[in-house]
Amino acid sequence: MAIEIDLQGKVAIVTGGGRGVGRGITQRFLDAGADVIVCGRNEPDVLPDAGGRSAVFIPADVRDVDAIEAVVEGAIERFGRLDVLVNNAGGAPFADAAEASPRFHEKIVALNLMAPLHFAQKANVAMQGQPEGGSIVMIASVSGLRPSPGTAAYGAAKAGLISLAQSLAVEWAPRVRVNAVAAGMVRTEQSHLHYGDEAGLARVAGTVPLGRLATPEEVGDVCVYLCSPLASYVTGASLLLHGGGEAPAFLDAASD
Repeated sequence: MAIEIDLQGKVAIVTGGGRGVGRGITQRFLDAGADVIVCGRNEPDVLPDAGGRSAVFIPADVRDVDAIEAVVEGAIERFGRLDVLVNNAGGAPFADAAEASPRFHEKIVALNLMAPLHFAQKANVAMQGQPEGGSIVMIASVSGLRPSPGTAAYGAAKAGLISLAQSLAVEWAPRVRVNAVAAGMVRTEQSHLHYGDEAGLARVAGTVPLGRLATPEEVGDVCVYLCSPLASYVTGASLLLHGGGEAPAFLDAASD
């Protein structure tokens, strides 16, 4: 028997789903047959589409609780239900923790931890009222599992996001499942800002056991799985998506 994931009739919200990793997630939910709402501060020039269906954009700053509520209400008004929330929006610029301002740290934590919590709260209300419940995925990071120099507040927030998924999974079971994806390095249209030119990207990819960076669509594949019937007994989990991780520095040091 072939195993297929068919999400026709399901409705998903992907925060920050118009570009980068979020765009790949949106694309894969569309490919699986779901209707998808994406939100962000700026509408992308071209929205992802599949099978004649395009993602629907609702403008929102995910740090604004009223805006979050408007997105959830907009999804229900348009499609009549909400089955999936992928809390993808996040990120942080490089900043030395000793020199960054308190306000800077607060904004990073607000975007990467508090916004997903607030969005999950609103989505949970809708999902708990549905016979089939729903599924929430937190896009975390390996930065929450290892040191994150230069993005300390971001790493701390992502660690909190993994813990949050575990706690909400217990509180909101059995109707709503909550999981996290701890993503490693992903190649997007902004990768050059972090890793430099193609030569720099190649050197970075060489530190990964699988020899390359992930694609946004591969992150999307994991999210689709976690929100599908194939993962019906998976909740409170943190799935590592990092190509095997990063080779320990002592290996290079020992060989010099």
